[in-house]
Amino acid sequence: MGDLVLSQEDKPKTHRLTRQISRETNIHCSSVHRIIHFDLQLKCLKRRRAQQLSEANRVARLTRCKQLLKRYDNSAVDFIWFADDKVFTVEPPFTSQNDRVYAPVGTKKQFIQPSRLLRTRSTFSKSVMVSVAVSKMSATELMFVDFGVKVNNQ
Repeated sequence: MGDLVLSQEDKPKTHRLTRQISRETNIHCSSVHRIIHFDLQLKCLKRRRAQQLSEANRVARLTRCKQLLKRYDNSAVDFIWFADDKVFTVEPPFTSQNDRVYAPVGTKKQFIQPSRLLRTRSTFSKSVMVSVAVSKMSATELMFVDFGVKVNNQ
């Protein structure tokens, strides 16, 4: 059963879904699920998107880092700051596919309060910018900048 569930290292994406395993082994789907979680003690995780780095990217990053270290003395490296900021969406776009309103059978839609039926949203999604800087010696505190605030050198 474990071979059916897990991807093999030499053959990625060779795992099976619980429904597929259920069909192949004639074991009920919920039993397959129980075996996976309790007997095999496996946990289902969602894959995340990430940038794929090729070997050429890794080599290029390493050479640039070495060039940067050669450019400055060891005493000066302590005072080099790297700063970055990222905009986080606080109110992401909403998928209304599963947002349902339940009402008693026979109730007409016109008799339900509009506040229950409408899901309002603002024109622009709310966001916040987070900024931080790091050096060899320390890091700054996280700085949160609200949407619409202008940032300058002061």
